[in-house]
Parts: sequence; C-alpha cells; structure tokens
Amino acid sequence: MLVVWRHPSVTVNDVHLALREETGWAYSTVKTMLSRLAAKGALEVAKSGKQSVFRPLVSRDSARREATSSLLDRVFEGAVGGLFQHLLGERRVSKKDREQILALLQKEENEQGKKK
Repeated sequence: MLVVWRHPSVTVNDVHLALREETGWAYSTVKTMLSRLAAKGALEVAKSGKQSVFRPLVSRDSARREATSSLLDRVFEGAVGGLFQHLLGERRVSKKDREQILALLQKEENEQGKKK
C-alpha cells in the first residue's frame, strides 16, 4: 500500500520493481497481494490494455486508524495504557516524541475537563 499511496496509479510491475530489492518477492506474489487488496476494497483495479492498473480506495490515515484500532482491541484488550507501556518498554522515545505525546495527553485532559 505504501507504494500505491506514493504513486496512486500503479501496475503490478511498478510495485514489483519498487519492492523487489527490499522484499525479494516474486512478481506473482505482488500480483496476488494486489488482487487480494482489491478484493477487500482497499484498491480499485482497472484494465489498461493487458495490464491491470491499481489505485487506492483507502487513505493512509484511514488504514492507520483501522489497523491501530484492530491491534488495540486484539492485543491489548482495548487498553490504550497497555499499548503505551509496551511501546515505551520496547523502544527508545526521542525527546521530540515525548513532547508530542505529552502535548496530546494535555490536550485530551483539557478536553475531558471541559466535558465535566
């Protein structure tokens, strides 16, 4: 999907060339993956001569929201705190990231205070 989001009109060959060195995937693997993403409604597929051209139907932000929500529910039983504890225990958090997280938590706190 990252390749499709970067180049919103791609063929199987385009994606294969973009991913070949990084993943080592065969052309047929890429074709299968794109076909499955189209079947799930994430991609639109249209014919251009003999080639299939794929375009995103799902935005990157929408995909992130869905994936994050699914991960949170499946792995952390919906507990945001559990996810944060895991991330903070597994990865070094830069000063910039800490400042952004604190600002988001403060914003959430302020919004919750206004609702009371």
